[in-house]
This record gives sequence, structure tokens and C-alpha cells, in this order.
Amino acid sequence: MQKSHAFLPKKIKSKKKITTEGILGIPYYVVLIGLIVIPIVMMVLYSVQKERPSGIFTIAFTLEHYIRFLSERQFVDLTITSLYLAGVATLITLMIGYPVAYIISRSKPRIQLLLILLINAPMWINMLLRTRALQQVIEMVAPEMIGTDLIIILGMVYIFLPFMVLPIYAVLSKIDPAYFESAADLGASKFQTITKVIIPLSLSGILSGIMMVFLPAATTLVIPKYLGNNRYLIGNLIENAMIQQGRFGYGSAIAIVLSLVIMGFVYLIKKVDRYQGVAIDEDL
Repeated sequence: MQKSHAFLPKKIKSKKKITTEGILGIPYYVVLIGLIVIPIVMMVLYSVQKERPSGIFTIAFTLEHYIRFLSERQFVDLTITSLYLAGVATLITLMIGYPVAYIISRSKPRIQLLLILLINAPMWINMLLRTRALQQVIEMVAPEMIGTDLIIILGMVYIFLPFMVLPIYAVLSKIDPAYFESAADLGASKFQTITKVIIPLSLSGILSGIMMVFLPAATTLVIPKYLGNNRYLIGNLIENAMIQQGRFGYGSAIAIVLSLVIMGFVYLIKKVDRYQGVAIDEDL
């Protein structure tokens, strides 16, 4: 008797179909590779290559750029100072930006549109013009303060505050109002509702705002130049090495070291996001 093969599973050949999402994602990958991946790879290669005299291309592996940067106390101090000023500015923008974002998210829709417009309006003006305008105001009020840490931090807060408000507002505006009602029904005060419900749910927006402020603040060029009275920070050091002196290897090494420090910082703050924007404190 012959065995029937009617119920044997047939081999199905999987064919990868080109989807609309895949086609629409092509420009993204082109930009990602062309403007991010390739420049980073080139920067890493520059950082481990010896300086090329007379423009002659030579392949010679070296770590002298990293060793020089890390061995010179002045350059390490510049990095620490830059990160410190950026960290303080980020903390201040968070203390100002979170209440602002919360107030906007709890306002009526028309008021929200108006307030968001006012937050976005300064971003339509060139950063250099805004920094110069702030410099002129300070020179009229307290010219002796130009060049101090306080004024540099003030400039960072003034320039980067919208980058803290907007991501926090985007998260807060999506929180279901039922959470507020549930917290009130459970006897929670407004302070408990904010600390045990709203802040955990908006933690992802807080972390996004921190990264959007801290990263550009740590490497800014314009603010220390005009508000710091041509003070040198890490961004100015990279600019001087690569643009003015043409030492791409040394400048790339500085940028790589700074990138590793910032990546470590980003990793740490991501570890803080235990709630992932979906959980609420069980002790409410």
C-alpha cells in the first residue's frame, strides 16, 4: 500500500518582499550612513593615525594623540570644566523646564498652542544672534560678570531651555487624565500625585530632555566665545586643533574621548529609566 503524502507539510520558500516601509526608510539609512556612520569611522581612523606631513597619505597606527591629550593636565581640566558647566546648566533647565512643561500640559488646548509657540519662538532666531543679544544685555547691566561661570551657565540655560521643555511636554500631554482622577480617588495629595504618578510616567521625557541639553551644552562654541570672554572650553579646543591648526588626528582624539564620556553618561541615565514610562509607584 502506497503511503499518502497529502498531509505532509510542503516546503515554503520565504521571499523577502520590498515593503513600502522599507522604501520610505531608504533616505533615513542614506543619511544615517553618509552623515553619521562614515564621519565617525573617519574620525576614529584619524585619531589613530600619525600626522601626515605635506599632505602625504601614510598609514601608521599610533595612540600618541590620546596619550598627549590625557597626559596634559590643562586639557583634562578643560574637559572636566566643560562637563561641569553643562551639568549645572542641565540641572537648572530641568528645574525650570519641568514645571513649565507641566503647566502647559494641564492648560486648555488653545492656551497650550500659544504657550508652545512662545517656547518655540526663540528657536527661530539664529543662536549666534540670541547669544550676542544676551551679551549686550549683560554688558549694560553687569559688564564685570562677562567671562564668569555664572554667565556661561546663564547663556546655556537661555539657549537650551526649549530643548528641555518640549520633550517633557510631549510625554506629559499624552498621560491619560484618568491617572489624576484615580490618584485623587485613592486619597493622594497633589504633591503625591506628581511625585508618585506624573514623574515616573514622564521619566522618559526627562531623560530625553537631559540628553538634548547636556550634549550640545558640553560642546558649545558660541556661548564661551561671547559670554565667556573668549574662554576656552572643550568645544573651542577641538575647533582650534582641527580648523585653525589643521591637526585632524589630535582633534579627532579629543572628540572621541569626549564622545566616550558622554556615551557613558547617556548609559547611566538610561539605566535610571526603570519605569519606561508605563509604571506607577505601588506605594501610592
